[in-house]
Amino acid sequence: MTTTNTSMDVPTSFAAIALAAVSWDGVLSMAGSRALRHALDYRHPYKTFEDGQMVALLDRLLSDLRSKGAQHLMVDAAQVLNSDQRATAYAVAAEIMRSDGPLLDDECNILDNLAEVLDLDDELTVEVRCVMDLLHADLGH
Repeated sequence: MTTTNTSMDVPTSFAAIALAAVSWDGVLSMAGSRALRHALDYRHPYKTFEDGQMVALLDRLLSDLRSKGAQHLMVDAAQVLNSDQRATAYAVAAEIMRSDGPLLDDECNILDNLAEVLDLDDELTVEVRCVMDLLHADLGH
């Protein structure tokens, strides 16, 4: 059993959930890294961070990810966020995971687990996934 990481603030917790979701299997791909940075860089408060601050935050979270694992990192981080922040963290994680193509079965399982950890209702998570499918749909011929 893990203990709550009370040293996490809201920005750290939000970024932790996104990072844990995108690197659940222990691998942070180049595409995942770019998508994570894009998801955070335009959002307050990250957009005010100096490059060194963002690097330090992500380095700390990667270290936490390696030592705790994705599940425990998400659980610790979720305890810091309010319900609106949890919903946004889920949507950001879903967008990052969906940005490189259709969701794989493992990614669907990760999002299901994340929704449970964040205590989100099914109606919201289904809506988020539908929006991600629209946002990332191919234009066809």
